[in-house]
Amino acid sequence: MNLIAEQRGQLIRQKALELGFDDISFAEAQYLEEEAAFYDQWLVQGNHAGMGYMDRNREKRNDPRLLVEGTKSVVLVLQNYKPHRETHQVSDFKLAKYAYGRDYHKVVKNRLKKLMSFIQSDVAPEAEGRFFVDSAPVSERSLAARAGLGWRGKNTNLIHPRLGSFFFIGEILLNIELPYGEAIKEACGGCTRCLAACPTGALTAPYQLDANKCISYLTIENKGKISEEFAGQFEGWIFGCDICQDVCPWNWKARPHNEPDFDLRPAFRDMTNVDWRSLDELAFDELSKGSPIRRAGFDGLMRNLRFVDTQKE
Repeated sequence: MNLIAEQRGQLIRQKALELGFDDISFAEAQYLEEEAAFYDQWLVQGNHAGMGYMDRNREKRNDPRLLVEGTKSVVLVLQNYKPHRETHQVSDFKLAKYAYGRDYHKVVKNRLKKLMSFIQSDVAPEAEGRFFVDSAPVSERSLAARAGLGWRGKNTNLIHPRLGSFFFIGEILLNIELPYGEAIKEACGGCTRCLAACPTGALTAPYQLDANKCISYLTIENKGKISEEFAGQFEGWIFGCDICQDVCPWNWKARPHNEPDFDLRPAFRDMTNVDWRSLDELAFDELSKGSPIRRAGFDGLMRNLRFVDTQKE
């Protein structure tokens, strides 16, 4: 890699950390051959459940050059959202930690916009590209792994040696060369805590997730009725699930975030079981403003709550 690319990389990294990102690296834009084969097999097995969008734009998903013409490099940033240890909800009805605060799309995208502006004004005026946060067919975990930001754990999440796995990934696709990171060795070892802990058996084998059985899928993306085969297995989760991450030793060691936007909202923290059960559509609309829980919608959240509550009786 040439000196100019190295200098550009240093400037971009410094600015990204100044903006509040927790780590950053760069990956070469290329066809992800090995990852594409794995992904195609996952789709063929029907493990994407009702997420039809996962089956669209396969070519673009596994080659960022097809998503944004002229792309040479992908900037990968990580944003930690792990809450402080003492953070907890009053209620028995649980929300995934990523939904504790403000919608991460807005927080991360705002910082990516600032980073993109900096690149174009102070690093490479000729730079062109686009940035995304869960809004385009990008194999972000695969690219981040190639960039050396972690390894794909047995629970299929990307695991960072310092941050664990409670982080968001954002990316900028650029038409300039940058100093590319190198993949790091997987460090899960013989640990299978995540597989053993999953109450629905969604982790069918190391690195294999069947979304049809995943509590996160069933409580968020799933638009239909929740099958009675999962009765008594949700352990209180009504929006998402953190079980396979909570039991991961790498997350025990990870430091908490320092981003106020990701703090547990007082409204969520103080909701009692009775408050959740008596929630109406108007109250949900107010409660969910600027929150990821809107993705499930009022009907979806109440479906989840009733399913969990019925099993509690």
